[in-house]
Amino acid sequence: QVQLVESGGGLVQAGGSLRLSCAASGRASSSRAMGWFRQPPGKQREFVCSITWSGGSTDYADSVKGRFAISRDNARNTVYLQMNSLKPNDTAVYYCAGDRANWLHRRPSEYDYWGQGTQVTVSS
Repeated sequence: QVQLVESGGGLVQAGGSLRLSCAASGRASSSRAMGWFRQPPGKQREFVCSITWSGGSTDYADSVKGRFAISRDNARNTVYLQMNSLKPNDTAVYYCAGDRANWLHRRPSEYDYWGQGTQVTVSS
């Protein structure tokens, strides 16, 4: 089993930056591709970005492309989400997810492990 714990969320003004972290424990090596999702208030969970085990391939939703960057440090079993130029509509609970397969999926159902989420609030 793999446990994922997100951290780094908070309140930031529009135009600011935050870096989220997702630490994996347990059988962390079972989680190959990793993804970030978010759920805005009153809306469904949506894909943000994903990264393969090596970090050599990434995928981003159009809404965050050029502003967000996903990276990972496998030695630390940690995945990061650097968020720049934040906008009020980036406000959401952000979740990290792990996939036993090493594919860049966009659907939540494709992921096997989930964290509890961290709140990001962007004020205008």
